[in-house]
Amino acid sequence: MRLDYTKASPGGVKALGGVYGYILQSGLEDTLVELVYLRISQINGCAYCLDMHTRDLIKKDVSPQKLALVQAWHEAGAMFSDREKAALRWAESVTRVADTHVPDADFDAAAKVFSEKELADLTMAIGLMNAFNRLAISFRREPDSALAANG
Repeated sequence: MRLDYTKASPGGVKALGGVYGYILQSGLEDTLVELVYLRISQINGCAYCLDMHTRDLIKKDVSPQKLALVQAWHEAGAMFSDREKAALRWAESVTRVADTHVPDADFDAAAKVFSEKELADLTMAIGLMNAFNRLAISFRREPDSALAANG
């Protein structure tokens, strides 16, 4: 690890934890949020977060088949609900904001299945996971599973 950001900036990590806590109690479905976190971490290539959110989804009894298809959700048919598909599409568009500029079509699709509050909260969750990914990637935080395997 290049730098332990949790020790270097405990106040910053605590502030991000406050947002994380808010998302947990926001009313968004836990599994939906975790699927979004996983998809964002796939896009960003964050090994630490991929490991964590995969393990969290397994604990929530998400099938291995569904986990394997998260990156190809748009081709997975009925494996994902309409809400999950809309959330994943929104997460991809917002995460890739520099390329997508979050087009009206993506907003309209999300707004059809999420209330204004839900969409605002979902977007905060997306921003939060992108922040966590950037911290873990920038400072080379190793996945917990890799650390456990190394003993």
